[in-house]
Amino acid sequence: MSGDSGYALRALRGATTASANTAAAISEAVAELIEALVGRNGLEGPRVLSVTFSVTADLDACFPAAIARRRPDWDTVALLDCQQMAVAGDLDRCIRLLAHAWLPAEQQVIHVYLREACRLRPDRALG
Repeated sequence: MSGDSGYALRALRGATTASANTAAAISEAVAELIEALVGRNGLEGPRVLSVTFSVTADLDACFPAAIARRRPDWDTVALLDCQQMAVAGDLDRCIRLLAHAWLPAEQQVIHVYLREACRLRPDRALG
């Protein structure tokens, strides 16, 4: 896809928090974040190129990319995990993502901030 086909490569941001440092809590938070991002932006698997997840140092029970990899339509999506830079006063148990996807050129991107991550970007928070 390219700009010539009416699509533009766009970057989408999002964040959420896990209720605990457990595989179940992280999985729940990541799945909810991805569903909100996909739903709000009308994403289809083949249009999603890559997603980078970053997590705060207090989350080490599982890899967010492993949760995302379970999506049946994301088998060609490049997924990566990394640790968020440690900054004093950062939000606890935070999972952030940066996704790159082809969207219709005229479509507005909707960034998704859920749970306690709403404090990071109150202007973009989804209740």
